[in-house]
Amino acid sequence: MVCVRLQWALVVVSPFLILARAEASTATGHLAVSMTIVSTCTVGSSAAMAFGGAGLLTTAVTATGTFTVTCQNATPFSLGLDQGANGGSVTNRRMRGAATGALINYSLYQDAARSVNWGNTAGFWESATGTGSAQTLTVYGLTPAQATPAPDSYVDSVTVTVNY
Repeated sequence: MVCVRLQWALVVVSPFLILARAEASTATGHLAVSMTIVSTCTVGSSAAMAFGGAGLLTTAVTATGTFTVTCQNATPFSLGLDQGANGGSVTNRRMRGAATGALINYSLYQDAARSVNWGNTAGFWESATGTGSAQTLTVYGLTPAQATPAPDSYVDSVTVTVNY
């Protein structure tokens, strides 16, 4: 009797195993893929503006400096330069003597003719559009004729701001 049951179980179980393999099915779905490119800008390297050595400030002294800005392609941006670390204003910045604390007035401009002031308030921004590569911008400086302070090393630090 044990043999009969064993044979019957093999006969019954075997067709179900075959049917299960024959009736396998497939399900499909979708994977959403996306990317968002955000506008970004960075301020990069700069070449310091050095007015050089001047004996007297009886005439205006000019100089130039540069810095780079990298913005995503087609990103509009505007650049502002603050008044510097030594106060004054964006229309009359000041360099301070390291030893004496004396001040030298100077101005920064967007153009070589030194006619368009470069500041960080409405009307003083320079605007451009990003290319995805570093863009070099030139700053044009001028120290107007003024009373010559004591000999010293005069410096200032101006913050560049990019709005995009």
